[in-house]
Amino acid sequence: MNKSHSQGDISIETLTLESTTGVPILFPKTVIGCGTNNTMSFQGASSGVIGLGGGPESLIRQLGSSADGKFSYCLRTSFLESNATSKLNFGDAAVVSGDGVVSTPIVKKYPSIFYLLTLEAFSVGNKRVEFGRSSIGDEGNIFIDSGTIYTILPSDVYANLESAMLELVKLKRVDDPNHTLNLCYNVTSDEYDFPLITAHFKGADVKLHSISTFVPIADDIVCFAFFSSDQIDPLFGNLAQ
Repeated sequence: MNKSHSQGDISIETLTLESTTGVPILFPKTVIGCGTNNTMSFQGASSGVIGLGGGPESLIRQLGSSADGKFSYCLRTSFLESNATSKLNFGDAAVVSGDGVVSTPIVKKYPSIFYLLTLEAFSVGNKRVEFGRSSIGDEGNIFIDSGTIYTILPSDVYANLESAMLELVKLKRVDDPNHTLNLCYNVTSDEYDFPLITAHFKGADVKLHSISTFVPIADDIVCFAFFSSDQIDPLFGNLAQ
């Protein structure tokens, strides 16, 4: 980015993005917010946040017709791969296609900065855990957020999902040293294989493997990356993505 003007906590920048044609595309007068103490949800710090929501200050909105409101990302970074990289595409390059690709509608509600999906159920082994209506409605009953690590579920849904996992996992159960997650196990190596969870979205079944459902918390301890809350709206976090 080439800085052209700044005022207060806002900068006006010329943003340069690579393109599929090989010729970089310049976006002058792009508004960038500045932060000196940036924190994400829960613990940990970050260098910054790319706004991709539906609000007017969002980067995707500022790109205008060049992106046509389209973006896609592939989160490849994991807790076990410190050098892994992710991808973010805009416009026509954002269209995902090929074998195994599924899609589910994004539900728009007020305020428009958020994205919501309709989650019908989870499956673990031969047990189906219904999701149904949540605090935010029937259609569009769960937020999807790339900036929150864990998946947040209503207490009854979480309890049923945890129960299904407990039936299938026979490892030694331990406490989370951070006192955040409820279901944790002692593992003796980085290679652990927990049951597959299928998230049944409207029109799309998404398989969640161990790397998306359990997170290393401490030496030889991994925890189920879902937690229960009736005070926070349901949210599908980035680890599950």
